[in-house]
Amino acid sequence: MIKERLEKLRSLMAERNMDAYMIPTSDFHESEYVGSYFKCREFMTGFTGSAGTAVITMNEAGLWTDGRYFVQATKQLEGSSITLRKMGYPGVPTIEEYLDQVLPEGGCLGFDGRVVNGQNGQELEALLGEKNITLSNEEDLVNLIWEERPSLSTEPVWILKESYAGLASSEKIKELRNKMKKEKATAHVLTTLDDIAWLLNIRGNDIECTPVVLAYALITLDEFSLFINDKVLNEEVKAYLKELGVSICPYDSIYEAVGQLKDQKILLETGKVNYSIVKGFADSNRIIDKMNPTVLSKALKNPVEVENMKLAHIKDGAALVKFIYWLKHNVGKERITEVSAQNYLDQLRSKQEGNLGLSFDTISAYGANAAMCHYKAVPENDTVIEPRGLYLVDSGGQYYEGTTDVTRTIAVGPLTNTEREHFTLTVMSMLRLGAVKFLYGCRGLTLDYVAREPFWSRGINYDHGTGHGVGYLLNVHERPNGIRWRMVPERQDNAILEEGMVTSDEPGVYIEGSHGVRTENLIVCKKAEENEYGQFMEFEFLTMAPIDLEALDTSIMTEEDVKLLNKYHKEVCEKLSPYLSKEEALWLKENTKSV
Repeated sequence: MIKERLEKLRSLMAERNMDAYMIPTSDFHESEYVGSYFKCREFMTGFTGSAGTAVITMNEAGLWTDGRYFVQATKQLEGSSITLRKMGYPGVPTIEEYLDQVLPEGGCLGFDGRVVNGQNGQELEALLGEKNITLSNEEDLVNLIWEERPSLSTEPVWILKESYAGLASSEKIKELRNKMKKEKATAHVLTTLDDIAWLLNIRGNDIECTPVVLAYALITLDEFSLFINDKVLNEEVKAYLKELGVSICPYDSIYEAVGQLKDQKILLETGKVNYSIVKGFADSNRIIDKMNPTVLSKALKNPVEVENMKLAHIKDGAALVKFIYWLKHNVGKERITEVSAQNYLDQLRSKQEGNLGLSFDTISAYGANAAMCHYKAVPENDTVIEPRGLYLVDSGGQYYEGTTDVTRTIAVGPLTNTEREHFTLTVMSMLRLGAVKFLYGCRGLTLDYVAREPFWSRGINYDHGTGHGVGYLLNVHERPNGIRWRMVPERQDNAILEEGMVTSDEPGVYIEGSHGVRTENLIVCKKAEENEYGQFMEFEFLTMAPIDLEALDTSIMTEEDVKLLNKYHKEVCEKLSPYLSKEEALWLKENTKSV
């Protein structure tokens, strides 16, 4: 089937004199996750991972993806004639290097310009232009092959009340226009879905686990045009948007609208606006290429949002306690698998008041499977959870009160000394970072060592960032804050840590073929004391969930580590107990006792 699709694509490429065709994993808005309509790369390759780019030439096909998916991609590409290109591996060319190698002088690269961002498109122009290679970006060739392609999502839009958002949309729009004036911009093109949803205090359901709506926005100093499918707006939402001064335009008419702009100073982020839009501007316009102003504003959770998120994490923590209680009492007595455990937790979370679904697909991993950071349990690889070793569950929910993301590693039976050591180091790391105090002006790059020191001092490391920003009833991964030990510019997550920013705190240890451990809390940044040295900052834990005392080796913990654990557990017990059954509350009390 995949081979047939490739041949059909090559036939279309030949008709258009294309030498290669590129298919990224993206939608028209540079979203991290995409709806079913946009899964062209999956359709053409059979690879179902959430990240990857396919490049098809007339005689070969390749899939580029990262280390999270090497095992999965190897299996899913088998027999497809598609070569797996392991990104970051020695000797493996980048996509750009590969295209430069295989495309002939005067050749043609094709792609749908709506799913490639403007920055990437411009970089390809510069690189391939040296060989007089043209870019053909006006056709979605996969659409001509995909006969039963799903329709674009048309889920209804709803208004997020100010009691949850904490600030009226009119105030947010006013703030945005003030920032446009500071940049001397006369127009702003905004296409990232979480920014649009946040700005207008609206939510939708067009991407699984992310409550956003497909839309574009064009904002001037006195007009606001929203490009959206009219069918998703009921009369209440239309009236609400009209009162905000928002004009409703057809979704696809954004391309015509930007083409009509003349002599404007247009603020946009080329790395987050698609190439077709960027190419559509008249030469008389001047582009101000900067991060969307809404990114920082959205990351600074206001006091109402912070208090709401605390409530969301109590609800979420109660569901997780119920799950751990069930797992501890039933593993080894009944058949529990990764998939059945995942389903049980997802159901518990769905029953919590105000829950609107998951914030990402639950990671449910037992034993050696937990050594794969982004492992996904599916029926084909479902593993029985046996009464020994460690089980890891990374999960989260969307609530009216905010977004949650929590990881707990659970002892389901006897542990080796190594498993116990790694578990304890992870807990020490997470608690130490959560307790750190620092001067204002620090970035995650500065603080990451606090988390890694327990590992690095023993010659151990984890190959992922320590923390990522988290949205409010939006993306579970949010710019511009993060915590990592080295710069990764493309992630745009190294902003100064400001009051109100919510970040994950998730160190881990991953031993291939043996076990994986991760402990994750969300932390909110807030002001501490201010003195002659400046403004000090600190974190407060949002996540309320017990840490498994059965897996701890207290002999390697310092006295301060023990104090931090006991303090955290005291708060967890006090806040969660009222939401549990009598048996669950008694269990929680015993399992959060001082050590």
